[in-house]
Amino acid sequence: MRRNRFLTLIILIVIILTIAACGGNDLPYVETFDSAGSWRTGSDTYTEGEVKDGVYDLYIINDDVSRWSSAGKNFSDGIYEVEATQVEGPLDNGYGLLLRADPDKGDFFLFKVSGDGFVWIGRYVDGVEDQSIIGNHWFESPAVKTGLNQTNKLRVAAESGNLIFFVNDSEVGRVTDNSFNEGDVGLYAQSLGFGGVRVHFDNLSVTPFET
Repeated sequence: MRRNRFLTLIILIVIILTIAACGGNDLPYVETFDSAGSWRTGSDTYTEGEVKDGVYDLYIINDDVSRWSSAGKNFSDGIYEVEATQVEGPLDNGYGLLLRADPDKGDFFLFKVSGDGFVWIGRYVDGVEDQSIIGNHWFESPAVKTGLNQTNKLRVAAESGNLIFFVNDSEVGRVTDNSFNEGDVGLYAQSLGFGGVRVHFDNLSVTPFET
Protein backbone atom coordinates (compact mmCIF):
# COMPACT_ATOMS: atom_id res chain seq x y z
CA MET A 1 0.00 0.00 0.00
CA ARG A 2 2.79 2.43 0.92
CA ARG A 3 4.60 1.55 -2.30
CA ASN A 4 1.47 2.32 -4.37
CA ARG A 5 1.05 5.64 -2.59
CA PHE A 6 4.71 6.45 -3.19
CA LEU A 7 4.39 5.68 -6.92
CA THR A 8 1.24 7.81 -7.14
CA LEU A 9 3.08 10.69 -5.47
CA ILE A 10 6.00 10.36 -7.89
CA ILE A 11 3.63 10.42 -10.87
CA LEU A 12 1.91 13.54 -9.55
CA ILE A 13 5.24 15.29 -9.05
CA VAL A 14 6.30 14.43 -12.60
CA ILE A 15 3.03 15.81 -13.96
CA ILE A 16 3.39 19.04 -11.96
CA LEU A 17 7.01 19.51 -13.06
CA THR A 18 6.05 18.88 -16.68
CA ILE A 19 3.33 21.52 -16.52
CA ALA A 20 5.70 23.96 -14.85
CA ALA A 21 8.36 23.33 -17.49
CA CYS A 22 5.85 24.25 -20.17
CA GLY A 23 5.43 27.54 -18.34
CA GLY A 24 2.18 28.38 -20.08
CA ASN A 25 4.06 29.77 -23.08
CA ASP A 26 3.17 26.68 -25.10
CA LEU A 27 -0.48 27.56 -24.64
CA PRO A 28 -2.29 30.39 -26.43
CA TYR A 29 -1.35 33.65 -24.73
CA VAL A 30 -4.10 36.27 -24.76
CA GLU A 31 -3.79 39.77 -23.30
CA THR A 32 -6.87 41.99 -23.13
CA PHE A 33 -5.24 44.56 -20.80
CA ASP A 34 -7.77 44.31 -18.01
CA SER A 35 -4.82 44.74 -15.63
CA ALA A 36 -1.19 45.77 -15.93
CA GLY A 37 0.15 42.32 -15.11
CA SER A 38 3.82 42.03 -16.07
CA TRP A 39 3.67 44.86 -18.60
CA ARG A 40 6.16 47.66 -18.23
CA THR A 41 4.42 50.94 -17.52
CA GLY A 42 5.46 54.40 -16.45
CA SER A 43 6.29 57.85 -17.75
CA ASP A 44 9.20 60.17 -18.36
CA THR A 45 9.83 63.46 -20.11
CA TYR A 46 9.25 61.93 -23.52
CA THR A 47 6.64 59.18 -23.20
CA GLU A 48 3.86 57.66 -21.11
CA GLY A 49 2.69 54.07 -21.03
CA GLU A 50 -0.10 52.62 -18.92
CA VAL A 51 -2.82 50.00 -18.89
CA LYS A 52 -6.25 51.59 -18.49
CA ASP A 53 -9.83 51.10 -19.68
CA GLY A 54 -9.01 47.75 -21.22
CA VAL A 55 -6.16 48.90 -23.48
CA TYR A 56 -2.44 49.60 -23.31
CA ASP A 57 -2.24 53.36 -23.79
CA LEU A 58 1.10 54.44 -25.27
CA TYR A 59 1.66 58.18 -25.63
CA ILE A 60 4.69 59.72 -27.34
CA ILE A 61 4.95 63.26 -26.04
CA ASN A 62 7.94 64.62 -27.94
CA ASP A 63 9.04 64.55 -31.57
CA ASP A 64 11.38 61.86 -32.97
CA VAL A 65 10.94 59.52 -30.01
CA SER A 66 10.18 55.80 -29.91
CA ARG A 67 9.14 53.57 -27.03
CA TRP A 68 8.29 49.91 -26.57
CA SER A 69 6.81 47.82 -23.77
CA SER A 70 6.96 44.05 -23.42
CA ALA A 71 4.98 41.28 -21.75
CA GLY A 72 7.82 39.64 -19.83
CA LYS A 73 7.24 36.31 -21.61
CA ASN A 74 9.14 34.06 -23.99
CA PHE A 75 7.79 32.63 -27.24
CA SER A 76 9.10 31.08 -30.41
CA ASP A 77 7.00 29.79 -33.31
CA GLY A 78 3.37 30.76 -33.65
CA ILE A 79 0.84 33.38 -34.73
CA TYR A 80 1.35 36.82 -33.20
CA GLU A 81 -1.56 39.28 -33.35
CA VAL A 82 -2.52 42.68 -31.97
CA GLU A 83 -5.10 45.38 -32.60
CA ALA A 84 -3.73 48.93 -32.70
CA THR A 85 -5.68 52.19 -32.92
CA GLN A 86 -4.18 55.66 -33.17
CA VAL A 87 -6.45 58.00 -31.20
CA GLU A 88 -4.43 61.25 -31.15
CA GLY A 89 -1.68 63.07 -32.94
CA PRO A 90 -0.14 63.51 -36.38
CA LEU A 91 -0.46 60.65 -38.87
CA ASP A 92 3.24 60.69 -39.70
CA ASN A 93 4.23 58.12 -37.09
CA GLY A 94 4.83 54.44 -36.48
CA TYR A 95 3.13 51.89 -34.24
CA GLY A 96 2.95 48.15 -34.06
CA LEU A 97 4.17 44.82 -32.79
CA LEU A 98 7.59 43.56 -31.77
CA LEU A 99 8.42 39.91 -31.41
CA ARG A 100 11.25 37.54 -30.49
CA ALA A 101 12.53 40.36 -28.36
CA ASP A 102 15.26 40.75 -25.79
CA PRO A 103 13.96 44.04 -24.33
CA ASP A 104 16.98 44.57 -22.09
CA LYS A 105 19.34 44.43 -25.06
CA GLY A 106 16.90 46.09 -27.45
CA ASP A 107 17.00 43.22 -29.97
CA PHE A 108 13.77 42.33 -31.79
CA PHE A 109 11.84 42.07 -35.03
CA LEU A 110 9.50 45.03 -35.52
CA PHE A 111 6.33 45.20 -37.61
CA LYS A 112 4.80 48.66 -37.68
CA VAL A 113 2.36 50.77 -39.68
CA SER A 114 1.77 54.51 -39.86
CA GLY A 115 -1.37 56.59 -39.55
CA ASP A 116 -0.95 57.72 -43.15
CA GLY A 117 -0.84 54.22 -44.66
CA PHE A 118 2.73 52.95 -44.68
CA VAL A 119 4.39 49.73 -43.43
CA TRP A 120 7.87 49.07 -42.04
CA ILE A 121 9.22 45.57 -41.29
CA GLY A 122 12.70 45.11 -39.92
CA ARG A 123 15.07 44.55 -37.01
CA TYR A 124 16.30 46.50 -34.04
CA VAL A 125 19.70 45.63 -32.58
CA ASP A 126 20.97 47.13 -29.31
CA GLY A 127 17.95 49.43 -29.25
CA VAL A 128 18.74 50.96 -32.63
CA GLU A 129 17.00 50.44 -35.96
CA ASP A 130 19.23 47.96 -37.80
CA GLN A 131 17.61 47.63 -41.20
CA SER A 132 14.35 46.89 -42.93
CA ILE A 133 14.08 43.27 -44.02
CA ILE A 134 11.19 43.80 -46.44
CA GLY A 135 11.41 46.70 -48.87
CA ASN A 136 14.03 49.44 -48.72
CA HIS A 137 12.36 51.28 -45.83
CA TRP A 138 8.74 52.39 -45.37
CA PHE A 139 6.42 51.27 -48.15
CA GLU A 140 2.82 52.28 -48.81
CA SER A 141 0.08 49.66 -48.51
CA PRO A 142 -3.66 49.86 -49.17
CA ALA A 143 -4.13 47.26 -46.41
CA VAL A 144 -3.52 49.92 -43.74
CA LYS A 145 -6.55 51.83 -42.45
CA THR A 146 -5.52 55.48 -42.28
CA GLY A 147 -6.51 58.28 -39.94
CA LEU A 148 -7.48 58.51 -36.30
CA ASN A 149 -9.69 55.97 -34.54
CA GLN A 150 -9.07 53.34 -37.18
CA THR A 151 -8.11 49.92 -35.84
CA ASN A 152 -5.39 48.04 -37.69
CA LYS A 153 -4.94 44.36 -36.94
CA LEU A 154 -1.34 43.23 -37.30
CA ARG A 155 -0.48 39.53 -37.58
CA VAL A 156 2.79 37.65 -37.99
CA ALA A 157 3.09 33.95 -38.73
CA ALA A 158 6.55 33.01 -37.44
CA GLU A 159 8.00 29.54 -37.94
CA SER A 160 11.74 29.18 -37.42
CA GLY A 161 13.22 31.90 -39.64
CA ASN A 162 10.18 32.12 -41.90
CA LEU A 163 8.07 35.20 -41.17
CA ILE A 164 4.84 36.25 -42.94
CA PHE A 165 3.28 39.63 -42.17
CA PHE A 166 -0.39 40.65 -42.47
CA VAL A 167 -2.28 43.91 -42.02
CA ASN A 168 -6.04 43.47 -41.63
CA ASP A 169 -5.76 39.92 -43.02
CA SER A 170 -3.91 41.06 -46.17
CA GLU A 171 -0.36 39.81 -46.62
CA VAL A 172 2.12 42.67 -46.91
CA GLY A 173 5.36 40.70 -46.99
CA ARG A 174 7.32 37.58 -46.14
CA VAL A 175 10.97 36.90 -45.44
CA THR A 176 13.41 34.32 -44.11
CA ASP A 177 15.55 35.78 -41.33
CA ASN A 178 17.20 33.81 -38.54
CA SER A 179 18.45 36.75 -36.50
CA PHE A 180 16.16 35.99 -33.54
CA ASN A 181 14.53 32.61 -32.89
CA GLU A 182 12.65 33.29 -29.65
CA GLY A 183 11.90 36.01 -27.15
CA ASP A 184 9.35 38.39 -25.71
CA VAL A 185 6.40 40.03 -27.42
CA GLY A 186 5.60 43.71 -27.13
CA LEU A 187 4.12 46.98 -28.33
CA TYR A 188 5.78 49.93 -30.05
CA ALA A 189 5.01 53.52 -30.99
CA GLN A 190 7.06 56.41 -32.35
CA SER A 191 6.73 60.02 -33.41
CA LEU A 192 8.30 61.17 -36.67
CA GLY A 193 8.84 64.90 -36.62
CA PHE A 194 5.94 65.85 -34.35
CA GLY A 195 4.97 64.67 -30.88
CA GLY A 196 1.55 63.94 -29.42
CA VAL A 197 1.11 60.45 -30.89
CA ARG A 198 -1.23 58.29 -28.80
CA VAL A 199 -1.99 54.66 -29.68
CA HIS A 200 -4.28 52.16 -27.96
CA PHE A 201 -3.37 48.47 -28.15
CA ASP A 202 -5.74 45.60 -27.42
CA ASN A 203 -6.28 41.86 -27.90
CA LEU A 204 -2.66 40.84 -28.15
CA SER A 205 -2.21 37.11 -28.61
CA VAL A 206 0.40 34.47 -29.37
CA THR A 207 -0.92 31.14 -30.59
CA PRO A 208 1.54 28.28 -31.14
CA PHE A 209 1.13 26.26 -34.31
CA GLU A 210 -0.79 23.01 -33.94
CA THR A 211 1.42 19.92 -33.82
